[in-house]
Amino acid sequence: MNIHEYQGKEILNSFGVRIQRGIVAQTAQEAVNAAKELTEQTGTGWHVIKAQVHAGGRGKGGGVKLAKNLKEVEEIAGNIIGMNLVTPQTSAEGKKVHQVLVAEDVYYPGDNEPEEYYMSVLLNRSTGRNMIMYSTEGGMDIETVAEETPHLIFTEEIDPSVGLLGFQARRIAFNLGLSGTAFKEMTKFVSALYTAFEKSDSSLFEINPVLKTSDDKIMAVDAKVTLDDNALFRHKDYAEMRDIREENPTEVEAKKVGLNYVALDGNVGCMVNGAGLAMATMDLIKQAGGEPANFLDVGGTADAKRVEEAFRLILKDDKVEAILVNIFGGIVRCDRVAQGIVDAYKNMGDAINVPIIVRLQGTNADVAKKLIDDSGLGVHSAVQFQEAADKVQEVLS
Repeated sequence: MNIHEYQGKEILNSFGVRIQRGIVAQTAQEAVNAAKELTEQTGTGWHVIKAQVHAGGRGKGGGVKLAKNLKEVEEIAGNIIGMNLVTPQTSAEGKKVHQVLVAEDVYYPGDNEPEEYYMSVLLNRSTGRNMIMYSTEGGMDIETVAEETPHLIFTEEIDPSVGLLGFQARRIAFNLGLSGTAFKEMTKFVSALYTAFEKSDSSLFEINPVLKTSDDKIMAVDAKVTLDDNALFRHKDYAEMRDIREENPTEVEAKKVGLNYVALDGNVGCMVNGAGLAMATMDLIKQAGGEPANFLDVGGTADAKRVEEAFRLILKDDKVEAILVNIFGGIVRCDRVAQGIVDAYKNMGDAINVPIIVRLQGTNADVAKKLIDDSGLGVHSAVQFQEAADKVQEVLS
């Protein structure tokens, strides 16, 4: 589950990570009030107005701006709130901004020049261990750094049996070229950051940039946090941070009815049971000359009601030109699935306006094929994988 920057900073702050302080505002007037309150709390004279959407690269799309007085706070916040923010990580339509974070200016003058670093904590799937990835090139896309200057990216793997050790935090500070107060501050920052990652059951913490201020404080200026959905039962307060306005409406609806649905950009809808079979089905569609329009796992109970709900979700996508149903009948018999498809098709009537290819394999597959063939409906049945691929190719052409 993705959360907003201000929510990620709340989690970080609760574990002792120093953050750039800020207040959320829903309107331009609230932004002005937040700026006044922030000035009283922190003494900041300038304010940073940040769009709160689930996407990176907000600054490139005009979603992060500096305000030097209250009039600019009101003007900038008014322009950002309600806009469709387009970034490198959004669609061409962008994402509507419902709120902004009014944050303190932390790039104040001092004895030293401020410096920016990149830091993230995530799972290294190849080793099964958590790792801290970091770089001196803060404020840049890490993908660009990896491509152009890979030698400037460092990693520190953590043994799960002992956790992050002191020498590892010190090595990170050393590799970032820090010394004196900044060195000590960074070791504390890294330790607190890793604790926050572990204790919050997160799957990603990305801080870009981590800032060394002009007086050698180390703080998180940004926070991209992804929480593990499977651990939210342990964090009821985090679960309440979910903002469904930032999610695909069809995916939200699918969750409500217990279906696993992920929207994609293709033209062939998929309905399967099992994640592995879903991946194979998407490969099948690609080989047939199509593009998968979604990932949809109906699970082990593919009765008429569940199949109908799945069809309705798939057909919400106007780009869908055909639907491929690929079910392996192990726990659930193929003939029961076939009957569910027939019943759902009849219930939906004219709502189904694209060809449907049904491939059923497993228990009672032969009976299921006969049910489909004898239904008199516009459903193409298949038993073998290649047969299903050929039928997809046929209906698309």
